[in-house]
Amino acid sequence: MWTAVIAITFAAVASVAQCQTVYLAGDSTMAKGGGGTGTDGWGQYLAQYLTLPVVNNAIAGRSARSFTDEGRFTTLINTVKSGDFVVIEFGHNDGTSGATDNGRQDAVGNDTTTTTTVTAANGTSIVIHTFNFYIQNAVNSLKAKGAIPIVSSQTPDNIWTNGVIGPPSRFVGYAQLAGSRTSVTYIDHFDYVAQAYDALGQTTTTTFYPLDHTHTSPTGANIVAQTFVRGLICSTSALNKKLSASGSTVPGEEYIGTITSANISKRDAVGKCI
Repeated sequence: MWTAVIAITFAAVASVAQCQTVYLAGDSTMAKGGGGTGTDGWGQYLAQYLTLPVVNNAIAGRSARSFTDEGRFTTLINTVKSGDFVVIEFGHNDGTSGATDNGRQDAVGNDTTTTTTVTAANGTSIVIHTFNFYIQNAVNSLKAKGAIPIVSSQTPDNIWTNGVIGPPSRFVGYAQLAGSRTSVTYIDHFDYVAQAYDALGQTTTTTFYPLDHTHTSPTGANIVAQTFVRGLICSTSALNKKLSASGSTVPGEEYIGTITSANISKRDAVGKCI
């Protein structure tokens, strides 16, 4: 009898594992097609590094607020099943937009209670919430469904200061807070990408940005995907047990390109766990 029970239990666990899916929620830096011709989002390159299927729900031009207001988080919450992973990464489009609301800006602040009243182009007043309000609500709703959210910070722009990638926006810190407050894995994607870019140098990194300082070429997007996987390897997320052979060997401290002692001195060793 006990043998049968154990067999059924193992079969159930195996069934859940086989049915797990990784969903992605983000903006153009993650989305298919990136920001336009010649660019692509890193989410398109993640599947090769995992043993689970990846569904890329990232949409260009979205922020934590607009992804919420358009019902995209609701659709995702209704879609996921217990055991699915959901990677959430926003920030590039969440900044303030000035006198007229752009449908994407969040209220300024890292709490979940601050609100701001903004004016739409048609003169309508709209009450908006903070980045953390939108992200933390989504995370908690996903957890209630049994899904496993991972909060990831936005990727850096190709903007340099004194030979290294410039400092992060406030949304990187906001993302970290969202992860800690909801007790889910946080990946400092910004810093893992910055480590790689610093090692490669500004000249090489700039070749990954054919349109502007935000959207990567397919080559650049693949490197950004690798750095996310590096973050997974360094984390305690259960997703780091679902890496393919390629995922298990993504560049770390021996990152692509020549790593000079000058670059290493400017930032922590490339691939160093954060």
